[in-house]
Parts: sequence; C-alpha cells; structure tokens
Amino acid sequence: LGWGARFRWYGNLSFAQRIRLARGAVVAPPVLRILCHDPDAFGSGPPDMLLAVKVGPSRESKASYHLRRQGDMDALLLALLGPPLLWFGVVYLGALFALLANAFFGLDDFTGQVVRELTLKNFVALLEPANLDSARRTVTMAVLVTLACTLLGFPLAYYMARHASGWRKALLYIAVMLPLWSSYLVRLYAWKLLLAKEGALSWLAAQLHLSWLLDALLATPGIGGPSLSFSAIGTFVVFVYMWLPFMVLPIMAAIERIPGSLVEASGDLGANPATTFRRVILPLAMPGVAAGSIFTFSLTLGDYIIPQVIGDSTLYIGQIVYRQQGVAGNIPFAAAFSLVPIVVIGLYLWWAKRQGAFDAL
Repeated sequence: LGWGARFRWYGNLSFAQRIRLARGAVVAPPVLRILCHDPDAFGSGPPDMLLAVKVGPSRESKASYHLRRQGDMDALLLALLGPPLLWFGVVYLGALFALLANAFFGLDDFTGQVVRELTLKNFVALLEPANLDSARRTVTMAVLVTLACTLLGFPLAYYMARHASGWRKALLYIAVMLPLWSSYLVRLYAWKLLLAKEGALSWLAAQLHLSWLLDALLATPGIGGPSLSFSAIGTFVVFVYMWLPFMVLPIMAAIERIPGSLVEASGDLGANPATTFRRVILPLAMPGVAAGSIFTFSLTLGDYIIPQVIGDSTLYIGQIVYRQQGVAGNIPFAAAFSLVPIVVIGLYLWWAKRQGAFDAL
C-alpha cells in the first residue's frame, strides 16, 4: 500500500475487507484491526486469526499528506472568509472611498447640484471658527464621557470579576446588560422625561431641599441651560448611561484573565492590597480599559441623536453632517466633515493598539 504496514495475525477476514484493504481504502488510522481467514492474502502466518495492521506513513507520504491537508485548510479558509472580505472590500471600503471622493467636489450655489470638479474649498471651510468649535466640543465630550465611564465602570467590573459569584454575579450581569435589551430611542426619551424641568430628578432635588444646587448647576456657563434636558450636562449624563456597559464588559474580561497567582505572589512579597492593585492589577487591566474606551470614544464622537434630543442649540460633528447632508443637501461638505471623526478615531485606534486594547476585545 506504500504506507509501511506491519502485520500480526489474530482472526478472520472477509473477502470484501481484503479487497478494501488491498485498494488502500483505509490508510489514515494509526491502528486498524481486521479479520482474515486467508493467510496467503498478506503473507505467511497462522490461518483464521485476527489481523492487526499498524499503519504509519513513510517519510515521503507523510510530507505529501501534510501538504494536501494544508491545501484543503487553505481552500476551506478562503471559502469561509471570501464572502465577508468581499463585502467588506466592496461595500465598506467602497463607501469610504466614495465619501473621500465627494469631499473633493463642490456644490453649485444656484442649482444645488454636486459639481464633480476637484476643489479644496470644503476642507478650507472646516477651518472656520464655528466648525472648529464644533469639532473641539465633540472631541471634548467624547474624552469626558470616556473618562467618566472608566471611573464608574472599573470598580463595578473589578467587583464582578474578583468578588462576585453565583447569583450576585448573575444579577450584576443582568443589571449591566439589561439597558442594551431595550430600544435606543426608548431609553433616550425616557431620560428626556427624567431630566425635564418637571421630571423625576427635579422632584427629587426638591424633596431633598437641593433645588438651589440644581439651579446653580444649570446656571453654570458652558454646561447649564433651562433644564437638565436642554443642557450640556444632561447630554453628558445620557452619553455616560448609554455607553457604560461597553466599558464594563471589556474591563471585566481583562481582570478575569489576570492569574490569581500574581496577586498572591504580590502579597507574599510584602505588598499591601493598595500596592498590589496599583502595581499588578491596574497595569494588567489597562488593555481592557483601552478596549472599552474604543467603544465609548467612537460612539460618542459619531452620535448625533442624543445631542439633538438632549441638549441645547450647540452643534456636534454628527449633527452638522446630518444637517448638511439631509437638510442643506451639501453632500461634499458633509463628506469632508465626516472625515474629521474618521481621522480622530484612526489616531485613537492606533494609540489603543499600542496599549494592547485589541487583545482584550
């Protein structure tokens, strides 16, 4: 058979089994037991005994077997990844290239039609003070939301990963994931009612005799407004609520992967719990923090619904892109402004990759 077989006789072999073996039908298993009643079929030996064939590939056939197996795996991998890669390349990257191309076109002021002539006036318009202010406001909000989600999510994730167990851990899982089971718009408008001037938070502040504190907060320039539902602080609160689960889960996954032996070794070497947390747990959990920050930062940077429903008249990048594309019909300028968050997120992803964030996703 070309497979370096060794034989021992133990019993009977049917004619059909001898034919199958002679044709090389069975070559892969390392040990094969068959029955043989004809000792002359494979050599001399006692009749009517069981034949055990130990099959081991020779050096030449072993190399060809691995090459054939590698070729089959490559073909299977190509068949599985081909359609999604084709979709990614054609639809996603194609849309990005089309967006980039439209950013270099202009708009006819009289007809409102896109003029397909290369120009840089859209990028020059991005440097106007109003547009720079919107970009600065959006990036600042994204950074503040990310920091707030980190400060709120890390203690919860640490408790879930290190101390909670059984029904407590299951209950915390449900508490973190439950907001994601409801509609985005339902949660948003529920918060609009909570933050309204006659809403639950204003009523609670009145019951606790803290209305003066709420009024002082709303009177603060830059973050205040007529009510929490029409202020930057209200927008910030809703952003943190919406994206907090996306920070908790990656941090918890990173902390769960920290070996307990490292914490025990730190204690054996004389470190107190605070030192162990600062020198052992926190550095090893940073990839989870960076992974969660990818979600919170990018989602805040591109969202336009929350600032439109909860917030004052100040504009964010998403709102400008939406209005220029949907209301004004200025697709070239909307495409140029859309490249701003893409560049910012690209730089942020580069930094997050250096922090090992992709290993904790």
